[in-house]
Amino acid sequence: DDSIDFDVNKIVPGRVIQVDSDMVLIDVGLKSEGNIPLSEWREDEEPPKPGDIVKVLIENIEDEAGGVEISKKRAEIIEQWEKIIKEIEEGQVVTGKVTRKIKGGLLVDIGVNVFLPASQVDIRRPGDIGDYIDRTVQCEVLKIDEVRRNIVVSRRSLIEKQRKRDREELLSTLEIGQTRPGEIGSASCRERG
Repeated sequence: DDSIDFDVNKIVPGRVIQVDSDMVLIDVGLKSEGNIPLSEWREDEEPPKPGDIVKVLIENIEDEAGGVEISKKRAEIIEQWEKIIKEIEEGQVVTGKVTRKIKGGLLVDIGVNVFLPASQVDIRRPGDIGDYIDRTVQCEVLKIDEVRRNIVVSRRSLIEKQRKRDREELLSTLEIGQTRPGEIGSASCRERG
C-alpha cells in the first residue's frame, strides 16, 4: 500500500485542477480530490487557476466513493494563529479592531480574533459594549490557550495601570503648600469661624 499517510487537521499543499463558477477542484495527492468554494478566495487575491498550488487544511478523509473535505480559509486561520502565538505572550499589549459582539464580550482582530470579556472593556462596565464595534483598542493579553486557540485580553487592566501611573506621577510632583488648579465638587464648604 503506497498511499500517503495524511492526517486530518494537517495543512498540505494542493494543486488546482479545475475552476468553475463557484467551486475549485483541488488535488492533494489522495485517491480523490476535494472541492473548495470559490468564495474562500478573498477579493484582493488572485483568482485560482489550474496548476496553482494552494495550502489547504484536510478536514476529513472520506471513503473511496467520497471526496476529501478540505478548506483553504481554515488553513490560513491556523497559519495566522501559529504565527501570532510565536509573537505574543501574556502581559503583552496588543492593538486591534473590535469586529463584533458575541456572548459575554467582544471579538478584537489582532491578526486573529481574540476575546475581550465585557467585564474587561472598561473600569465601569459600559451601557452597551456594542458601541465599541469598529473602534481600535489597546488591550493587555491576559491568557493564551494554545490548545483551544483562544486568547483573552483586557482593556480595563491597561486603563487601571495608566491611572495608577498618572496618580503616582502626580503624587511625586506634589509638594506641601503647593497650590494646584482643581475642580470643586458638590461638597459644601462651611467657613471655619
